[in-house]
Amino acid sequence: MNSKKYENYYVEEVLPKDHFLFASESVGEGHPDKLCDQISDAILDACLRVDPNAKVACESVAKGTQFMILGEITLNKPVNYEGIVKNLVKDAGFTGKDKGLDYRNIDVGIVIERQAPEIANAVFVKKSEEEQGAGDQGLMFGYATNEWDNVTLMPLTHYLASRLCEKLSELRRSKELAWLRPDCKSQVTVEYKRDGSKIVPLRVHSILISTQHDPGIDIDTLRREVTEKAIKTVIPEKYLDERTSFLVNPSKSFVVGGTVADAGLTGRKIIVDTYGGWAPHGGGAFSGKDPSKVDRSAAYYCRYVAKSLVHAGLCDRVLVQVSYAIGMADPLSIYVDSYGTGKGKSDTELLAIVKRSFDFRPGEIIKELDLKRPIYQRTATFGHFGRMIPEFTWEYPKNNLSV
Repeated sequence: MNSKKYENYYVEEVLPKDHFLFASESVGEGHPDKLCDQISDAILDACLRVDPNAKVACESVAKGTQFMILGEITLNKPVNYEGIVKNLVKDAGFTGKDKGLDYRNIDVGIVIERQAPEIANAVFVKKSEEEQGAGDQGLMFGYATNEWDNVTLMPLTHYLASRLCEKLSELRRSKELAWLRPDCKSQVTVEYKRDGSKIVPLRVHSILISTQHDPGIDIDTLRREVTEKAIKTVIPEKYLDERTSFLVNPSKSFVVGGTVADAGLTGRKIIVDTYGGWAPHGGGAFSGKDPSKVDRSAAYYCRYVAKSLVHAGLCDRVLVQVSYAIGMADPLSIYVDSYGTGKGKSDTELLAIVKRSFDFRPGEIIKELDLKRPIYQRTATFGHFGRMIPEFTWEYPKNNLSV
């Protein structure tokens, strides 16, 4: 392989036949878009705590000290929206002017109405849980791959990018690197090889981290500490070699971050939330939506189905799509693509197994995955998929499929 070195990184010129590079990114909890995702899901959780049947569609937007929540919420008890927003901003790490933003000084605008009666009538009014219709039309995807492990079944690029941001949060919260601030981004590029129908990760080509920091830290110390305490503890040693590039804060100074530096909006990190670019996305964001919204619940279910197929040894990687019409319980379509990795099963046969083993009606999804619990704020950082957290029921494959 030929490559050219520029300062502390390489640019690959020619890759061997059947090799390719693929990159995925993630963002930290102080990123303005992720801050808004967390606010929307914190409000959702608060609503579900007082009313498990609450209907919530909550968007958040922020710039500087101005925060706004807007949408449609129907529940049987009030919640303190302003207090939720301020507590979330505090918990994310914006605790004073020395951190760039003081949660005590933010202004919160609230524009919340009840769910439109026409939607309620179409979806759940006078219907049993089994008959509950989809909260909207749309298409959702799930993906799983055993390219590097048999537990997370996530693409390596996206798994590592997510864990890097999570590690930076741990280092900041523990004060091991007390000069870190909440806003950060990561990006991991991996060199893969096509081996027949399979894809095999060979090495990490490059790791990019841009992290917010206090003004007193010099760039050499920052780069050294982040490399040693974050990158080299997260990236398995077997994927690092002498050509792996480490790019830490290539812009050097990153003192001003969060909503002071950029506006934030719920739902702008849908690829970060899912599979890092490896799978299509139906376009519907997750955060701020109760499980009657199939944008969220059916996407979780498609992940559950995909992971169950790979876990069962029926294929090495797989994409699952489902589509719905508003108010209708049964999906309009279900699609399965194993990328040619099926183990003695065609995609048509895998689809038949899926239809026998899984019930895609929204009410049944909510029941099987137990989605009326206040579990969603935790999903809003470091990825909705690939973490074996007990509350994330969609990450635990179904056994005894109807093969």
